[in-house]
Amino acid sequence: MATMTTGETASDDSLPLRDVRVIEMGHLIAGPYCGSLLGDLGAEVIKIESPNGGDPMRRWGTSQSEPESLWWPIIGRNKKSVTIDLHLESGRSLARTFIASADVVVENFRPGTLERWDMSFEQLKKDNPGVILVRVSGYGQTGPYAHRPGYGAIGEAVGGLRYITGDPGSPPSRAGISLGDSVTGMFACIGVLTALHERKRTGLGQIVDVALYESVLSLMESTLADYAIRGRIRERTGAVLPGVAPSNLYPTSDGQWILIAANQDTVFLRLADAIGFSEQDTQRFATHASRATHQEQLDAMISAWTKERLTQEILDALEEHAVPATLMYRAPEMLADPHFSARDSIITRSHPTLGMLPMHNVSPRLSRTPGRVRWLAPELGQHNAELLGTAEPGAEYDERERLWTRSGGSHSAPPSGPDPTRSTSSGTPRPCSTERPSSISAACRPPRSARTRR
Repeated sequence: MATMTTGETASDDSLPLRDVRVIEMGHLIAGPYCGSLLGDLGAEVIKIESPNGGDPMRRWGTSQSEPESLWWPIIGRNKKSVTIDLHLESGRSLARTFIASADVVVENFRPGTLERWDMSFEQLKKDNPGVILVRVSGYGQTGPYAHRPGYGAIGEAVGGLRYITGDPGSPPSRAGISLGDSVTGMFACIGVLTALHERKRTGLGQIVDVALYESVLSLMESTLADYAIRGRIRERTGAVLPGVAPSNLYPTSDGQWILIAANQDTVFLRLADAIGFSEQDTQRFATHASRATHQEQLDAMISAWTKERLTQEILDALEEHAVPATLMYRAPEMLADPHFSARDSIITRSHPTLGMLPMHNVSPRLSRTPGRVRWLAPELGQHNAELLGTAEPGAEYDERERLWTRSGGSHSAPPSGPDPTRSTSSGTPRPCSTERPSSISAACRPPRSARTRR
């Protein structure tokens, strides 16, 4: 596993999205996972959080005995945190200032929230015609269900995934991870990259409307056609892939389970050779159709062979015959596996209280400009001083003092000190620059057309 300490950094020059600025106003998983993917590829992701506790993901998976989330440092990696109360007009005004310099905004509020806050796409593009607004919701921004709240579990149910997940004799099951949320975040990321590419031609931004249920629906293969054309409703089938054989779990003599996937005709012939099937049996199951017809019988014959042999013996024999097979991996197997190690599939980063924290590396891998995990999730408001010019994280101000308020069109700083972007030490205004300022609250900003299109 590749290891990097908290303060260790490498050059950002090769990161593929290093010139993209993302404002993340999402919380929990779907929206923030999109931000994580963009951050992994080098985007500057500025996460706007409520001063009152921030993203609930900071507390997910915690208990009285284990008060620190192990999920938050991962989903919040490569992001910067600023605290802004969007329920206040002064907070929304400051957020709009951020958005005026952004390439992308990611939000997952219930549809209509941004409009009530006077932050609709029509309003945002007045200050920033090139802004791309990613809107993640349960049911999308239009339609009779648009107003309904929705989480990943709801999207999985409405999109059809929950019904077909689990064993035939059990109620619909959860996949074991927040699959609906994560796949929605991935589609949101695809939408961002597509819109950024299109903007190179037109100079204009657009809305990326990502619904949880539609993201799940896109994974459902021929489920709709199965019913509409042939009258079949897909049901829960457990570990079996109906009509596609062999592709199942098989027991071993030392109490393990092996997954064997030899459903292609040529691969099945290699499996039959590895097992030692007779010529008659090999020919009986030689075609896809014949294996589908006699799927249970074929699985029973393979199980009879595997349960008499040790796991490693089976894996060695199948690898020798080029038959896809594997153990069921859990965290211990992943952390100990030499292939994971050789490819740095798992990396570790130093956490100030948790120690060395293992996590997945950036995917996909780019040969010339790969992404990188530059830092773990920030503390709440950790980048206020850098980006807002306000108090250090942890300083105690009431809600209005935590924000800069507008008076006569200018910012006034909280009691912690003057706004460093407003004037030089001599009191004269700072000159305008066509470079992106280090603080979003710069006194003057060139129009979008004067800035280099990212």
